[in-house]
Amino acid sequence: MASFKTHVALRVTDLNRSIEFYQALFGVAPVKHKADYAKFDVENPGLNLTLNVSDALAAHGALSHLGIQVDSSAAVGVAIARLQSAGLATLEERDTDCCYALQDKVWVSDPDGNRWEIFVVKVADTAPEKNVTPAAAQVKSTCCS
Repeated sequence: MASFKTHVALRVTDLNRSIEFYQALFGVAPVKHKADYAKFDVENPGLNLTLNVSDALAAHGALSHLGIQVDSSAAVGVAIARLQSAGLATLEERDTDCCYALQDKVWVSDPDGNRWEIFVVKVADTAPEKNVTPAAAQVKSTCCS
């Protein structure tokens, strides 16, 4: 059977505070950290948690979307066929740069509008030059505060 991992994407207003919280909660450091983004790859429970800086919490809430990470583009294709055969509207993305990673994915929405993606990561970091070092993460910008 294919390998699956649950994905949760949260909007956050203070990335550093959120990183500290989730690092304490799960006991692991983020595997990817940019100025506006962080990703935790938690082994137990199997979770791909992403934090996305946003000032739109009031309008949209903290939940951005949910997802299931699969291990191949073929698995994304199988999911597309299954979802479409069930009559669900799908949005397919191939070779898309999302979350600083190259991905193939399909999107669907549940009856209440909660967005789900089924995706595979093809290239883990498409912008290594934007990585935040631990020392740089402590520096607070005075711009736009």
